[in-house]
Amino acid sequence: MQDQLKVAIIQSDLVWENPKQNRKNFSDKIASINTAVDLIVLPEMFTTGFSMNPQEVAEPMDGKTVSWMQKTARETNAAIAGSVVITADKKFYNRFLFVEPNGNIMHYDKRHTFTLAGEDKVYNSGRERLIIDYKGWKIRPMVCYDLRFPVWARNTENYDVLIYVANWPKPRILAWDTLLKARAIENMSYCIGVNRIGEDKEHNEYSGNSAVYDILGNNITPIKPNKEHIEVVTLERSQINFYRNKLRFLDDRDHFTF
Repeated sequence: MQDQLKVAIIQSDLVWENPKQNRKNFSDKIASINTAVDLIVLPEMFTTGFSMNPQEVAEPMDGKTVSWMQKTARETNAAIAGSVVITADKKFYNRFLFVEPNGNIMHYDKRHTFTLAGEDKVYNSGRERLIIDYKGWKIRPMVCYDLRFPVWARNTENYDVLIYVANWPKPRILAWDTLLKARAIENMSYCIGVNRIGEDKEHNEYSGNSAVYDILGNNITPIKPNKEHIEVVTLERSQINFYRNKLRFLDDRDHFTF
């Protein structure tokens, strides 16, 4: 078990529906990280942008992007995470992948598909939440629109870190900022949000606003919007233990299942 978890978050533009170029771009960005980290987090659909054409861009779990993630994790000795358009069992998923340096893969399928963009019509919705146990830290992965649904993120397992990867558009960025902070406070956990920048082929603009919030809701990452940026932040278990033991807010949570 580690007392600290060092996380690199990469706020980046994405090349529309071009997995090969996006993999190369992220390889270059990852190579520029000049300190050892435990985890690297990329945005939602980091190889394609928020594409509603899965039949054109989807990859299997033994495809090139998963292989690239395994290779990158091994070479950097860091887990790498982000969501990818995946095909399995003749269905399409917006799948969060968490790949460890030893090649182990865990995945979470986005539960709340974005109906406003028609995501629900082309992607299958996930049904299971996931807790990733990595270096003694409990991590819960989520994807973009999941952020608007606090019950799905409810901290019943005493997880330590909540991660949202996203293609969250600029016109609604206030909701992104506000809800990331709220999820950290209400779940008494670190909350990481990694969003893209730039403009996609559908003329949606993205400002990024990637951030890490601590257990009290403080933004601990000085990331400017609208710019590509790599930020390395150190999460401290001592902060989680101190405030959970002192305040004990999670002890008063309501008990229900869904």
